[in-house]
Amino acid sequence: MPLKVAAFYQFAALPDFRALREPLRALCTDLDLKGSVLLAHEGINGTIAGTADGIDAFVVELRQGSLFGGRLDNLELKFSAAAEMPFQRLKVRLKKEIVTLGDSTIDPSRQVGTYVDVADWNELITSPDIMVLDTRNAFEVAMGTFEGAVDPKIASFGQFKDFAAQQLDPAKHRRIAMFCTGGIRCEKASAYLLAQGFTEVYHLKGGILRYLEEIPQQDSRWRGGCFVFDERVALGHGLHERGHGDAVHE
Repeated sequence: MPLKVAAFYQFAALPDFRALREPLRALCTDLDLKGSVLLAHEGINGTIAGTADGIDAFVVELRQGSLFGGRLDNLELKFSAAAEMPFQRLKVRLKKEIVTLGDSTIDPSRQVGTYVDVADWNELITSPDIMVLDTRNAFEVAMGTFEGAVDPKIASFGQFKDFAAQQLDPAKHRRIAMFCTGGIRCEKASAYLLAQGFTEVYHLKGGILRYLEEIPQQDSRWRGGCFVFDERVALGHGLHERGHGDAVHE
């Protein structure tokens, strides 16, 4: 029986994130879930796998249960399938940021770029006056990306600020459309660019995974596979597995 995989995140104030770690770990253990979950003062970010019933119960607890008390009511969530368990174990970690940009002043819950629905993405990125920017690491871009997208050639997301300072100019790059795997890096990146004086910053809502899930292959402007941080390695259109191997984490 295929396993269900949930990728999720939300920027939300969690001042008690340290106290949430053990109850969250216990919940995952009780539901026989494996994967990785990050907790920080700014929110939650994770990918976990298990039975469909286990994943569904976990999502209900995040959104409606007493553990988070309704603070995760805007959870960005995507489901996919795996033929085998894609994680070796369960990890629940405490972090300074749920995605590491290295600038504590950036808060996507206060300011963020303009979300673009999957259905409108193709039209936006084919506009002649827009810069399409892949915010992922170089090895991810090499595996697959959108036609014509700029590769920032970074080894980790923490280098995005240096790329922006050296290669981007608000006066020249007036309209930027960015994308990433599930949307979380674009939340931080778009908030950062707005803080630097860029005025029109768009990002793909739900990320590449949502695009591959909803856009038929014949209409797609995506080429290659989308790297995922588990043993499935990469997903293609319809979120079907493209390969197996060891997971690599940012």
